[in-house]
Amino acid sequence: MGYTHVTASVSNLQKSQPPYTASFLVDTGEIVCLAPGDELRKVGIEPEGREAYELANGTPVEYDFGFARVSFMGSETVSKNIFGPNGVEPLLGVTVLESVGIGVDPVTQTLKRYAALPLKMVIRGT
Repeated sequence: MGYTHVTASVSNLQKSQPPYTASFLVDTGEIVCLAPGDELRKVGIEPEGREAYELANGTPVEYDFGFARVSFMGSETVSKNIFGPNGVEPLLGVTVLESVGIGVDPVTQTLKRYAALPLKMVIRGT
């Protein structure tokens, strides 16, 4: 399996400062986004909590998290962002991809936009 990267921008919710833009590793095993904490703070994203996470090697760690706008491939969403160690490679998690209707093609390892976002509704009797 190869690696899939996408250029993404992360900004504070008000877009009051220029965003942090970088090549993010697309990680479908990651739920949310992770970026260097110093970069998130530079663009005005503040920690709003702290949670425990498990690294790929099974090691438990605790990191701060905050909320930010994430833009890539012409789409934008709001996501929880983990304040990772300074200098860490940024990760784009699966919930961010799914929230804008983008998935990873397992054969070509490229990002593909869905024709439409899935919306399942149940209409109760009238």
